[in-house]
Amino acid sequence: MLKSFMLSALLAASGLVPSIAAAQAPSVEVQHAWARATPGGARAAALYMTLVNKGATDDRLVVVSTPVAGKAEVHSTTTQSGVMRMAPVEALQVRPGTPTVLQPGGYHVMLMDLKGPLTAGQSFSFSLTFEKAGRVDATAKVEKIGAMGPADMPGM
Repeated sequence: MLKSFMLSALLAASGLVPSIAAAQAPSVEVQHAWARATPGGARAAALYMTLVNKGATDDRLVVVSTPVAGKAEVHSTTTQSGVMRMAPVEALQVRPGTPTVLQPGGYHVMLMDLKGPLTAGQSFSFSLTFEKAGRVDATAKVEKIGAMGPADMPGM
């Protein structure tokens, strides 16, 4: 048993076997995740965040899930002829070296069929699944109704 452990340690140190820490570190990091509080009876909300791809190649966000909503999907916001429109997107490109910001008036995660109100000061968990990075779990803070950004972000 000791020989097996020492051989594993030697192989990991030599670089022939990836280290456990490297295998567990996702290449996409979620920063400043937040949502606005919802008024009573609201069935939808939006989730915002910054995604930082620390890998060497492009990745794509393909699935979002959270226990606070029956359905979650990435949406884009566009303005056509003075009318703002939201539409789901199949996947969201996340490039290395350039933060991908999901914010009011732009890309965001639409939370539909809310299972209850989002209350300022509370937090909720969510999971993002990327084509290459796999699943990344994170927590979002619920800010006040009408907030334009997360309280933990400088200048907000």
